[in-house]
Amino acid sequence: MDLQRVHRITQGISGCLEPALIAKRLTEALIGDFNCAFARIWLTEPDRQSLRLVASSGLSENINGSFAWVPMGAYKVGKIAKNGIPFLSNQLAEEAWVKDRDWAITNGIQGFAGYPLVSQKRIIGVLAAFSHETFLPEFLEVLQVLCMAGAIALDAAQRKPQASNKGQTGESYPLSDHLSSFLTTSQLSLIGTERPLTPSLTYLLIKTVEILNQFNCHYCRLTYGDTEICLEGIIAASTLTKKIGRSPFADIEFFVQTLGGQCNVGIDSQEAAHQISLTLPYGATTQAHTSKDSLSQRERQILILLTTGLRDRDIAQQLHISESTVKFHLNRTLSKLQAKNRYQAIYQATKQGLI
Repeated sequence: MDLQRVHRITQGISGCLEPALIAKRLTEALIGDFNCAFARIWLTEPDRQSLRLVASSGLSENINGSFAWVPMGAYKVGKIAKNGIPFLSNQLAEEAWVKDRDWAITNGIQGFAGYPLVSQKRIIGVLAAFSHETFLPEFLEVLQVLCMAGAIALDAAQRKPQASNKGQTGESYPLSDHLSSFLTTSQLSLIGTERPLTPSLTYLLIKTVEILNQFNCHYCRLTYGDTEICLEGIIAASTLTKKIGRSPFADIEFFVQTLGGQCNVGIDSQEAAHQISLTLPYGATTQAHTSKDSLSQRERQILILLTTGLRDRDIAQQLHISESTVKFHLNRTLSKLQAKNRYQAIYQATKQGLI
């Protein structure tokens, strides 16, 4: 199943501190696990005027060719980086934007899928995959999950040298100092003795504090326990209700779950403040435990059928229910698992032993 493979891939890059190595593992996984013919990753240069090719697998492993640097906005890769919009085509040779149409024809390339690597609303790179076969539209959802995890690992690895430079004179650079630098409306309280954390944990904590600060956080506490770390924050309810749309903590909640932790977002009894609490194991690899009662028998049944490749219409026919009923159960499942799409729902359900 696609999401099981994605989970193995993300576990393979967890804790890696070399951006080029992370990118290489991702492109190799697309070749080996998803039968892509060619896969590449570009990272945005510091001046944000171009992208640099850092990994290439499949038909070519050369990263010093004509596409070693791509100007921002140029070709399809540059446009994906500039606009942040994923793209899929199953007629690559016929696309007007293709620079080398003969290459696509000679190598029998039909499918192209490109996805931006986004961190803190910044596009830090682009992943591109090429295939001899046609890509299903759902493949973009696979890339979404893969790129979300990849962006976390890459961004954390790129931040690592900054912390290391501060330690070259023998000085340490505690996470608490880093988090405090983001808080402008409150002071960070620290409990316990600080210890080194994995890049994924560090990134999540930094991103959470950045969001808290955007909403005028007036309380923030970081606690180092024996087996886990906990971050707590409080923001005024009035600041959050002014935001229209999805919760600003939606991505945080998803990634906390993938790392085996817990994330609680609630409102106090007087409805005056929103509280958020993140609790994560230091290893960040422990799987979350969720009761099977959280999904109904029908919801699990539909998820299992989805993993076999059936579409809503086929599932409805097999279960002798309407297609709208299938969609109803799927929407409830997404809500329960805090998933953005079906692939994430299958991923969470599989990881938690629900299917």
